[in-house]
Amino acid sequence: MWLGAAAIITDQAGRVLLVHPTYREDDRWLLPGGAVDAGEHPMDACRREIAEELGLHDVPVSRVLAVLSLSRHHRDITPGMPCPGEIRYLFDGGTLTPDQIQAIRLPRRELSTFAFMETREAAQRLVPVDAQTMLAAYRARLGNTATAHLADGRHILDVPALDRLDIHVRYRPLWDSPLHRGPVPGHLPVQQSWAWCFVPDGRVVVVADPGPNGALPMLPGGTVDSTDATPEDTLHREAVEEAQLTLTDPVRLGWVLDETGEVYGGVGPNARLRLAARVTAIGPAAADPATGHPFARLLTSPDQAAALLGWGPPGVRQAQLAMESARERWGLPAARASAVEEIPAEGMRLN
Repeated sequence: MWLGAAAIITDQAGRVLLVHPTYREDDRWLLPGGAVDAGEHPMDACRREIAEELGLHDVPVSRVLAVLSLSRHHRDITPGMPCPGEIRYLFDGGTLTPDQIQAIRLPRRELSTFAFMETREAAQRLVPVDAQTMLAAYRARLGNTATAHLADGRHILDVPALDRLDIHVRYRPLWDSPLHRGPVPGHLPVQQSWAWCFVPDGRVVVVADPGPNGALPMLPGGTVDSTDATPEDTLHREAVEEAQLTLTDPVRLGWVLDETGEVYGGVGPNARLRLAARVTAIGPAAADPATGHPFARLLTSPDQAAALLGWGPPGVRQAQLAMESARERWGLPAARASAVEEIPAEGMRLN
């Protein structure tokens, strides 16, 4: 068997680092990594390959996110390649700071360029079996689940919720804008109302609309309708329609400036309101009126939610603010990262 080691490395927005090799004829990209030398441990090989390929010697390679066994008969094996089969380890290479990204130096004879890509784009740039393994490893990191074991790109044990629902992360540049803590200025219309919706153990509800191109996580909430008297009314309505949540005591955390309102038809400057609320009941799954089918519903820690939402460092700061508000207002505990859980279709009883 061949033995390989690679790493899932992201930027602060959660985009995955890929490198473009000079020696491939199919124009496919790769995760940083390579072959394990004789007598070398896969983790040591991963660190060595990162140093050789990226010029970085301080990347904190840690746990095994996925292990792939690839048979010599797999369709992604190039015809004529003398492949006896392969075992590949994917490690967690952590998140690079902007300074570390600036310090990347490629061996130009081997790699022509690198890029950080959202998971859907990264999957398109990789050989299919590499894409399947990359997604399983990345989701194991996001979902705090056990090491994913794959045979020819398919899970051989239970499929975690993020894989089963085909969850992807999309970077949202608007979240580079600061969260304003004061009241919304009178001249700015509130176009959107979303909330960190807390269950009694301190976790929050994240929703996702599964589709043919994967599902993108969101906080419950949505666009303010002309029939909504207040943004809080919008939140209550959308929480029921999207996730069958009964909320109480919403509190405003702040607002983000949308300078163009392009997604609302170019309405101009507007505010996107962010709130926290307490969940008192979760009902059975039901079709969302806007889409005609049920949304997936997940329970995550606030920090995991920020990573799933693709909000980068501003999202992490907002998650901390939401947790502080939940603790002070309702006495809820600070939820630590645990395995992301899908809310059952029949709903949940909350203590």
